[in-house]
Amino acid sequence: MSPCRSPVIAAALPDLAVACRALTAADAAAEAAAAAAAAEEEMERVHGGGGSEGGKGVPVYVMLPLDTVRPGGGGMSRRKAMGASLAALKSAGVAGVMVDVWWGIVEREGPGVYDWSGYDELMDMARRVGLKVQAVMSFHQCGGNVGDSVTIPLPRWVVEEMEKDPDLCYTDQWGRRNYEYVSLGCDTLPVLKGRSPVQCYADFMRAFRDRFADFLGSTIVVYPSGHGPRGELRYPSYPELNGTWKFPGIGAFQCYDKYMLSSLRAAAEAAGKPEWGQGGPTDAGGYNSWPEETPFFRREGGWDGPYGDFFLSWYSQLLLDHGERVLSAAAAAFAGRGGTKLSVKVAGIHWHYGTRSHAPELTAGYYNTRSRDGYLPIARMIARHGAVLNFTCALVRQVAAAAREAGAALAGENALPRYDEAAHEQIVSNAAAAYHAERGEGEGEGEGMAAFTYLRMAPELFAGENWVRFAAFVKRMGRGGRRSAGSRRSGRRSSWPMPRGRSSRRRPSRSPVAEISRFTEPGTGSELVSFEQFP
Repeated sequence: MSPCRSPVIAAALPDLAVACRALTAADAAAEAAAAAAAAEEEMERVHGGGGSEGGKGVPVYVMLPLDTVRPGGGGMSRRKAMGASLAALKSAGVAGVMVDVWWGIVEREGPGVYDWSGYDELMDMARRVGLKVQAVMSFHQCGGNVGDSVTIPLPRWVVEEMEKDPDLCYTDQWGRRNYEYVSLGCDTLPVLKGRSPVQCYADFMRAFRDRFADFLGSTIVVYPSGHGPRGELRYPSYPELNGTWKFPGIGAFQCYDKYMLSSLRAAAEAAGKPEWGQGGPTDAGGYNSWPEETPFFRREGGWDGPYGDFFLSWYSQLLLDHGERVLSAAAAAFAGRGGTKLSVKVAGIHWHYGTRSHAPELTAGYYNTRSRDGYLPIARMIARHGAVLNFTCALVRQVAAAAREAGAALAGENALPRYDEAAHEQIVSNAAAAYHAERGEGEGEGEGMAAFTYLRMAPELFAGENWVRFAAFVKRMGRGGRRSAGSRRSGRRSSWPMPRGRSSRRRPSRSPVAEISRFTEPGTGSELVSFEQFP
């Protein structure tokens, strides 16, 4: 008896039962998707739509659960359920999946001791089913942030070194240490059992390359490299663990470990201002302050003066240098592997974007203000390596413009799980807008989406109507993600739901590149769409 029809297995493994039901119903879902697509094409024909003629398909990837591989090692979690789930995704037309390759799992036993067993199983399973894999090199801790359903710390031997020397941790002005990611201040120092952090990352990526050489370019097509907390190129300026930061606080600078302070002192001496090398601004408020409450971030505050420019330039440049080092290590590890792409994830910090200082972006390391484009230098750094800029929020116009100038195209990713038709319509509408903008049709700017990554595979995705809606969504994205006839007829503009707060109601300012739209929808209270840029 197959697992799909076994009441014993179904009762014991609810995840497997859900996936099996989805797999059994895949043909029906595909038929429903085809029927929906046919009906929509007829509506487009009747109301002046372009149908599928000349359209650009958008491949859809699905993020796998954070604990796809057991945190303690020893193989995959829920192996049978995963097999059925991957088969169901393939039947729905999904192009592939994204999975975190956790440093804290693979190299947990000791320096240079790698356990790839769970990932061996997953890659074999994906290849048999015919799905592509985006393998994320995750050098950060999992746990303590929104969406983190499990805890996966850094390798124990790394944590031990951080406990011996707390200055290996990012540190704020009040002495709080952050263990999510090793401080970039010691990137090149042999502080981890004789190796530097960047050497550890490079060795890990080379070991991955050697282990999965037969999969690169065929099954494994993208390998994002982790550059900071949550895998993003940023400082841990808004840590949610233990309630330190709450939305929409401005966050805090993270430059008080001894290694970063040493760099700051040297930069201040070189600038002829040694008094500027004692630390960050002392009047920048706290994690949950608002910009206008602080002398540094308020209108015409310290951020806009000579000291502010010196400090913010130094702080953001260190982050760029860190990104360059890690990305260079990744490029060297995977050089000559055709059919694959590197990737760097950049955070989408949208709150207080309408203010002059853009305080939360500044504390995170993005020197982006009303008068300065902080994303263009990042896009240029990433483009030099032919890598992907994976962008996760709503500063779409400015970041897209920076990516285009650096030679990049546009793709997308949702930031929080959504399974309803309204969310799917939102994504399809934005994909259509990007496509038509690329062709110079209608409003907007930017290039058509190269891919879309859907967060996240879970039992809810395969449940009943959710699965039917998802299959129809994948079908529509494959047809180019063009705007539905109904939305064109009504003239409804696309809106982008985000966490609500006072800053979401502010009128956004003009950026150096373009004006950002108001991406809010009453009553949703959730963030929906994010973007990547593919060169």
